Amino acid sequence: MSLLILVRHGKSLWNVENRFTGWTDISLSNDGIKEAEIAALEILDNKINIDNAYSSIFNRAIKTGEIILNKSNHEFVKLEKDWRLNERHYGDLQGLNKDETAAKFGKEKVFQWRRSFKTKPPLLEKKDQQKQLENPLFKNIPKSRIPLGESLEETVNRVKEFCNEILFNKLEEEKNILIAAHGNSIRALIKIIKNKSEKETEKLEIQTGKPIIFKYKNKVFTKFK
Repeated sequence: MSLLILVRHGKSLWNVENRFTGWTDISLSNDGIKEAEIAALEILDNKINIDNAYSSIFNRAIKTGEIILNKSNHEFVKLEKDWRLNERHYGDLQGLNKDETAAKFGKEKVFQWRRSFKTKPPLLEKKDQQKQLENPLFKNIPKSRIPLGESLEETVNRVKEFCNEILFNKLEEEKNILIAAHGNSIRALIKIIKNKSEKETEKLEIQTGKPIIFKYKNKVFTKFK
């Protein structure tokens, strides 16, 4: 048997400001740091030994993963970054306040952009696309794979690549895996491992800084507690 620990990063500065973040690299807030520390205590309390750890390439997820490892006595475990665990790309919505955007375009439209499985947000404009391509943070991502905006379905597809290439193999080796990622990439992971429908995936609520733990045995995932 192995364990899979999924943690959405603690509250970021833009979570506090209620902004669309997506592929913008934003730091944790003080509350987010505390949430990560509390997540580490939960792992300690459950006497979970972490063998491998992964995060997206963004600071808020990396910092969350590092805090959890350090505060749960796993400072010797290397946190590996994989862009396929990135948050869903919110396109031209990135940086906008969610309430102000809802006032401008209507709550129903913004809810569709945020949660619909197949709907893409408004895409990045050309000038912002060029800035994105020149961003050194994305240098190891094939340019053809850097999106202008993503549906949740597209996020699921790239997360599935990570699962097939890395995650499932590690779990088969009976390794306990920590993944520090984002609301939508964790929705994608849960859809994949629990075979959730599109509608079920849209409705998943993922709390910041709260570990979601699954047992894995004989290719079946069940809740740890």
